Amino acid sequence: MVVIDDDALATHRQELRRGTVVLACLLILERPDYGYALLEALESKGFAVDANTLYPLLRRLEKQGLLTSEWNTEESRPRKFYRTSADGAELAATLTGDWTELNTAFRTLLKDES
Repeated sequence: MVVIDDDALATHRQELRRGTVVLACLLILERPDYGYALLEALESKGFAVDANTLYPLLRRLEKQGLLTSEWNTEESRPRKFYRTSADGAELAATLTGDWTELNTAFRTLLKDES
């Protein structure tokens, strides 16, 4: 039996989660929110994401037209609120369908193994 060290395991887990974080952000941001609140929401749902990963991801998704943003300056501290765009919602729906198919395939695979 091959033993996988902690660093290798962390790398594999990071690769597995990378695409799921994009989908999670698109789904959560159907209601506008700012970055730190999104970090907390992701963590509470089981998606541990570092701020140094999330903020570049938000900028990339916005550049791709999948998120929109606007500054809220009404509070004492200005915050940039992000929201899933129409294109982002369409992508989220497609990816959710893909995720459902993959989940079904994995469940079938695991059932066959037992």
